[in-house]
Amino acid sequence: ITACIFDLDGVIVDTAVYHFKAWKRLANELGFNFTEAQNEKLKGVSRVRSLELILEWGGIEKSPAEQHELATRKNEWYVDMIHHMTPEEILPGAKELLESLRNAGIKTALGSASKNAGVILDKVGILPLFDVVIDGNMVSASKPDPEVFLKGAEALGAAPEQCIVFEDAIAG
Repeated sequence: ITACIFDLDGVIVDTAVYHFKAWKRLANELGFNFTEAQNEKLKGVSRVRSLELILEWGGIEKSPAEQHELATRKNEWYVDMIHHMTPEEILPGAKELLESLRNAGIKTALGSASKNAGVILDKVGILPLFDVVIDGNMVSASKPDPEVFLKGAEALGAAPEQCIVFEDAIAG
């Protein structure tokens, strides 16, 4: 093993609460409720696909332009919330593991569907612990497609079979 690739949400930090609050606010504005159980099904899924699922659950149809506007609005709420994150929000043991890997000479990458991964890592103070950050801005296929992890391995100069991936979501 020469490299480790980490998902972000649920592995390094738990931003699910912020996604949940933003999606719930959007669903409520559209006139229906959004549950924590439904939110669990969105973990590791792209924003566009998440919106499609939420609209299906709410029995609502929107044009592509309306969907884009809704996804943008939800993301603005989410981004506002994550800009207030602190180092205390790092999940227990994550920072210590990253530091141990760095000290052992093991390369580390982040492989996340999040398009805000860099902001989150910066806000919680661990961006320097990653050699590479591959996020939703750098891939064309969302999980369960392995593209984000394969790009992480490539950017680290490691063969996929030399990498361990840390992931918590079924889609990942």
